[in-house]
This record gives sequence, structure tokens and C-alpha cells, in this order.
Amino acid sequence: MRRKLFVKLAVLLFGFAVPCSGQSVHDTYFDAYKNLEIFNEIYKNLELLYVDTLKADETIGVAIDAMLGSLDPYTEYYPASKSNELKQMLTGKFAGIGALIRYNQQLKQVVIDEPFEGMPAQEVGLKKGDIIISIDDSLMKGKDVPYVKSRLTGDPGTTFKLKIKRPSTGKTMQMKVTRRMVQDKAVPFYKLLDNGIGYINLKSFTEDCSKHVRRAAIELKEKGMKSLILDLRGNGGGSEMEAVKTVNIFVPKDELITRNKGKLPQANREYKTTVEPLDSLMPLVVLVNDNTASSSEIVSGAFQDLDRAVIMGTRTYGKGLVQIPIDLPYNSQMKVTTSKYYIPSGRCIQAINYRHSRGGYTEHVPDSLTHVFYTRAGREVRDGGGIKPDVEVQPDSIANITAYLSYGDSTEVMRNYEIDYIASHPTIAPASEFVLSDADYEEFKARVLKSGFTYDRQSEKYIEELEKLIRFEGYYDDAREEIEALKKKLQHNVEKDLDYNREQICRFLESDIVAAYYYQAGVIDQSLRHDKQVRAACELLNDLERYNSILAKPKK
Repeated sequence: MRRKLFVKLAVLLFGFAVPCSGQSVHDTYFDAYKNLEIFNEIYKNLELLYVDTLKADETIGVAIDAMLGSLDPYTEYYPASKSNELKQMLTGKFAGIGALIRYNQQLKQVVIDEPFEGMPAQEVGLKKGDIIISIDDSLMKGKDVPYVKSRLTGDPGTTFKLKIKRPSTGKTMQMKVTRRMVQDKAVPFYKLLDNGIGYINLKSFTEDCSKHVRRAAIELKEKGMKSLILDLRGNGGGSEMEAVKTVNIFVPKDELITRNKGKLPQANREYKTTVEPLDSLMPLVVLVNDNTASSSEIVSGAFQDLDRAVIMGTRTYGKGLVQIPIDLPYNSQMKVTTSKYYIPSGRCIQAINYRHSRGGYTEHVPDSLTHVFYTRAGREVRDGGGIKPDVEVQPDSIANITAYLSYGDSTEVMRNYEIDYIASHPTIAPASEFVLSDADYEEFKARVLKSGFTYDRQSEKYIEELEKLIRFEGYYDDAREEIEALKKKLQHNVEKDLDYNREQICRFLESDIVAAYYYQAGVIDQSLRHDKQVRAACELLNDLERYNSILAKPKK
């Protein structure tokens, strides 16, 4: 009788009753009811007795976040105040001014970094480097990026007053800006390269992204495309259905692309291609990296399992979990992991096991514990740990000085140079042709040296650690001369490092400058000139014998 009572209670509490493996329905839901009752009593006593007045949203919100934090990082709660974040994640749309903003470390203020083409920020004349003084008479000095962003976004059609200061002229300006729906471009750039090789950059799997990929592919075919590079590097995923539709552009109808398996029967689904493809034979290379995740891994994994494309780059992130949004009371929502997905070979590429004990213990799946699966042609692939590329091509590494100039410089000398360059050049060469002259770089170099820019050299840190270890082990007296000689050779020399890394620093400068004239499409176009992985993909597509040998059935 008590068992039936607790099952009924579970249905009332949770809407359904599902036994957990190794534990009876009675035990599972008695434990849940018991702990919910305890939690309720704890909060009632805190509300009654605690010395300070509690803020219910904050206190219980922390408890909810802690509960979900013991699961996986993708199961999240969105109170009404943050429900727009989930909507933006699912659709790629939000209402705002359409611009990237950043925190200027020198000014201690948020500035405009990159207006988007055709958006309100561009239309009212905002430019890179503009300092945000106030929004609707509310001062923004000292505020961080999330705070300023929350004031810039809002309901479509609403208007606000924006006051900015333009550093290149010193003038303060006020303008009226009307928010409107902004959608990140799923396909920010595509182009026909040499020898009939098409290139499509797919940034995210948001609403209708597959239509944009199809449209780009059709246009490139009309221009003479004979093979294609699909760039999924940095694509963090999105809609599972859009991933399947994207695969369908290049794979025949009625192919199983992914299968979801969860605890509940309604979480189990199969996704197949539903229409005839645009082209199922054209040679295809898919570029991936460690930030290629989720739906991007469904696409790259399905292409690999079906031997439809050569996967090139570095191993992907390894997210094999599927989430769905759920509406909660009072306009709140949550995103909850309901299943794992399995690509055509039958493998799940989830890289981390989330243990729901000890506050969310995680365990990376080592290669030694992965299992062998086979592509349609019989090539060996493995589960766990993401998608391993068929051809591994490492990207160029970023020099330490370049990283500091771009992201960690309190003098902001690089950004200040770019702002002044843009102000003094009304136009520049096309994005794919733009380069800084020798004189331009020498001017930048002089500014850096004058600014007092410094950065931590990794070699110096390692020498310090080595010296500590040698002293600890008692070898320092014998090795003193060698250590001191090595220190002299590796002395901090900013001018020398600026010369040695000139080519790479120029690329970063050129990319930021191009963005101010040609926006995100121009940045991608400009980057292709130096892209090591794109170059490797082109070389492979120009050698179809090698391309076909990679996808061929292995010889016994």
C-alpha cells in the first residue's frame, strides 16, 4: 500500500514515474519527497529565524544552480529575467543594436568593438573604439560588459539615447538608437577559390541555417564549383534537425544520420535525410577543431561514417548529449539533457562522463577505453573523445607577444593604433588584398616601444621553475654558469620579439582593421590568405587520387 502511495506521489510531483536501475520506484521517489520536504523546512526556518532578510530569488536560485551543477554543464535553469538568453541560443536572434562590445583596460570603460553590417549600430554611425558614456542618462563609466550589454538589448522597436565619445576626434556625440531583431549570420561568408574549389563558413546551427548553406552551395555551383570546403571550426552547434538537413544537402534521401537514446521512450528518436541531395558525389572536405561541438559533430561524424567527406583539422570537442527546452512556471525555463546521440556507425562521441556524485565529478574517457566502430567502407573509427579527423592538420600557434597585444595589454596600444589607422584611412584595399606596409608596421612598433608595453615570457617562467628544482636537488652550484648564460640569451626584449613575430602580428592588425570596413565576411576572406588548414584542404581537393584513397575501403 505504501509503495502505491509513493508512486502516486511521484506522479503528482514529477508528472511521471520511472524506476532507476538498481533502485525501486518506492526508494527513488521516497528519497526525492523526503529531501524536498527537508529543503522546504530549511528554507521556512531560514526565512523565519535568519538574522538578515532573505532574497528568495537569490537564495533559492543558488540552490537550483547547485543542484543542476551536480549533473552536466548543459542542464541549466533560466529565470524569467534570463529567458531571452535561451531564446537567443536556440534561434540566434536577439533585440539590440547589432555590435560587439569589449572592455577597454586602459580606459576602464566598455567600448564599441565591431558594428555589424546593416544593423542599428552601423546605421547611426558607431565606429570601432567609440566609448560608451551613457545609455538613457545612466552613466556607464566603470561598468562591465554584461551590465552594458543588458542596457543595450531590449524589446524590438524600443528607442534609447546613447552618448559616446570618439577617441580619434575627442568629440562627444549623442544619438537616438532603435533596437531591432539581430540575428547572427549562420553563413557569414562563402567564396569560389582557385581550381573550382568552393568554401563555405558555417558559424552555427541556428534556425534555417541549412537553407543558407544550400543557397550558398547552389550559387557556388553556378559559378563553377567542382569541390567544396565546409568550415565548421569554432562552430559550437545548435539545432539537431538543422544538422541533419545540412548533411542532406550532400547525402541521398532516407539515410540515417543520428539516433537519440534517452531514459524515456519519447526521448528516443531517429533522424533521416528526407529529400534528394543537391550533390552526393562532389568531393568534400570538412574542417574541424577542438571548438567544433554538438550539431557540428553530428555533421562531421555523419560525413565520416558514411565516407562522404574527408574530415580535416584537429579532434573535435566531444559533446554527444542532446538537450531540450522546457517551460517552467512564472515565465522561467530550463534546458535539460534528455538523451545521447549516436551517428551512423552506431558510436556516441561524448568525451566526458558526468558522475552525479560528489558535486558533479567529471571523467574524461581515455582513448584506451574507447571502442572500435566502422564506417560504411570499413574504415576504423572510435567512439568517445569527439571526432578524430581523417587528416590531422595543426593550426599555426599564436606567439605569446601576439596574444598579449591582442587580449591582455593594459596599455591598449594595438587597439589605439587600429583606431587611429581607421580614422586616417577613409578606404582600404579589398579585404582579400589588404596588407599593412613596412612603414605602417614600423609606426606600430614605435608606438609599442613608447607605450611601455610588457608581457610575461613563458621561457622566463620555465627557467625560474628549473632553477628552483636544480636548487632543491642540490645541483645549482655546478650548473650556475649555464643557468646564468641561458638567462642572458633569453632576456626580455620587446623590440626583438616584435621583429621576430612581425608577420603574425601584422595578420592580427590587418584582421581588426578589415573588420571596420568589410565586417565579418571581410575578416574571413582576409584570413583565407594565410590559413594553413584551408591551404591543406585545397591541396587535397587538387589531388583526387589521394582524396579517394583516404575514403576507400581498407586493404586487408
